[in-house]
Amino acid sequence: MKNLTFLFALFFGLTHFGFAQDTSPLKIGVAGLDHGHVGWVLEANKRTDLEIVGIAEPNRELAERYAKQHGIPMDLVFDSIEEMVEKTKPEAVTGFGNTFQHLEIVEVCAPRGIHVMVEKPLAVSLEHAKKMTELAQKYQIHLLTNYETSWYASNEKANELVEAGKIGEVRKIVVRDGHRGPKKIGVGPEFLDWLTDPELNGAGALMDFGCYGANLSTWLLDGQKPKSVTAITQQLNPADNPKVEDEATIILTYPTSQTIIEASWNWPIGIKDMAVYGLTGAIFADDGNNIRVRMAEGYSGFQEEKINLSPRAKPFDDPFSVLIAVVRGNLSLSPFDPYSLENNLIVMEILQAAKESAARGETIYLNK
Repeated sequence: MKNLTFLFALFFGLTHFGFAQDTSPLKIGVAGLDHGHVGWVLEANKRTDLEIVGIAEPNRELAERYAKQHGIPMDLVFDSIEEMVEKTKPEAVTGFGNTFQHLEIVEVCAPRGIHVMVEKPLAVSLEHAKKMTELAQKYQIHLLTNYETSWYASNEKANELVEAGKIGEVRKIVVRDGHRGPKKIGVGPEFLDWLTDPELNGAGALMDFGCYGANLSTWLLDGQKPKSVTAITQQLNPADNPKVEDEATIILTYPTSQTIIEASWNWPIGIKDMAVYGLTGAIFADDGNNIRVRMAEGYSGFQEEKINLSPRAKPFDDPFSVLIAVVRGNLSLSPFDPYSLENNLIVMEILQAAKESAARGETIYLNK
């Protein structure tokens, strides 16, 4: 009888993958502490499903400050990514340093079979992104990119409505992302130093905020690559941003639609919103939880539905939950999901073309 009970419990403990689900905390490493959003991962260490086993940060003063603030022992801090992963053996590493460092993280982690999640964008350049992709594919690791807008229930709902044909075939997408600028909103000195450095960040507002629109457009259009990219950039506040542009407008043309990306470090109010125009209606994602759907009537009339949404369902309500689910094999991302590598490789192709377009003053045509 005891044997039958054991077999019964074992059977119902199996997942659809054919083995007992791993419920132990995911062991993660943190590469870098000079990203302004690093508090997210350090606070996540209080969760029961995640454990920080190592941190790579050569700036001891910075490490000590965060360790004290979040109750993390300094013996978890190492000077290099390689030393950290060798001594702590994480299952995944999260990147919270400058964007230029993302390639090094993958170079260290991929050959060791360690999965990686970086903060947006994927890389500083298309060259770096291609190297990272090759390593991820060669060593079969997951390489995710985290965007704040991937948590937004409004963007999820907009995508569902587009896929369902609610507003007809899409003709134009407009994505706006911006704020007053890193210095004016008071980001920390370590973050400001690299965010306004063209080598460490890849550019200025074009990279920092332009990536959102490229990511969402690629998702909404099922992985289409634009035919052309045209970008105009300006440096409107050289006192705060002496090395990089702080204003960018990017136009993407597709066979049957167009996307306009507005990225700014000059807006008085922080904005992350999106408008999607179809042949029969329009969708306005005003923020993370509110959406308006307008169905056309006559020339300028419309019927409007306002929807207030609850947060996205788990695991998509939180980037670390997505990372855990993907690494554990409990989640397969849909094609060209905002976190996915295939989406973000296209994002990098768009951003690289945008930088070239702005520098040369001409439209850049992408290879199919």
